[in-house]
Amino acid sequence: MRIIRYQNDGDEPKYGWILEDKVGEIQGNIFGEYRRREARTPIAELKLLPPCTPSKIICVGRNYVEHAKELGNEIPKTPLLFFKPPSAVIANGEQIFLPPQSAQVEHEAELVVVIGQRAKNVIAETAKEYIFGYTIGNDITARDLQKTDGQWTRAKGFDTFCPFGPWIDTDFDASDAVVTCRVNGQMRQMASTRDMLFSVSTLIAYISSIMTLEPGDLIFTGTPAGVGTLKIGDVVDVEIEGLGKLSNPVKA
Repeated sequence: MRIIRYQNDGDEPKYGWILEDKVGEIQGNIFGEYRRREARTPIAELKLLPPCTPSKIICVGRNYVEHAKELGNEIPKTPLLFFKPPSAVIANGEQIFLPPQSAQVEHEAELVVVIGQRAKNVIAETAKEYIFGYTIGNDITARDLQKTDGQWTRAKGFDTFCPFGPWIDTDFDASDAVVTCRVNGQMRQMASTRDMLFSVSTLIAYISSIMTLEPGDLIFTGTPAGVGTLKIGDVVDVEIEGLGKLSNPVKA
């Protein structure tokens, strides 16, 4: 099932499910008990919002060997974690703004895990039980600030630096899916999720040994090689085979 969060004519945000090109409202808690209304509204008539509201966004650095190598970094022996703030979140189609503090803002295409229930000290063998579904993300990064600051909060945390969506797919198989990024139609990144250094189950186990994961929290699982600079007027498309496409324009 594909789940969206949307607005209709300025109403309060709602959750919905997609059947072909129609949407039905979901009433209740998508992470608990809910009921689905009949899918009647064309999705084209709705404003899509980020498909959930995470309390925290945990990201994994250098989880593809070739990406670590392209930036001249060592391959990590354990998952390398950092945060993006919820204030950085934007939806599919919304604008990525280039901050004046940076001269080198780059795209990073990523598979994103959406947590479905509270997770603490999970073992890798049962980690899938805590996954609600998957979505698509773009870990926008001010690369020059990342290098000069040493720590990554500023480089990763600007407003609009966390596009994700357009929906959550609860049935998606993340074991071997191709992740691509195109800028203005030109291919920049391409790799399979099977190339990740640390698997999704390993990441959930590792992260939950440090902090409690809550329903709706996001895990950005890392980006393949091929990251590159964005400029004003670009359109960046992140696509994951079988999951969909996340598209955002770039503005000053």
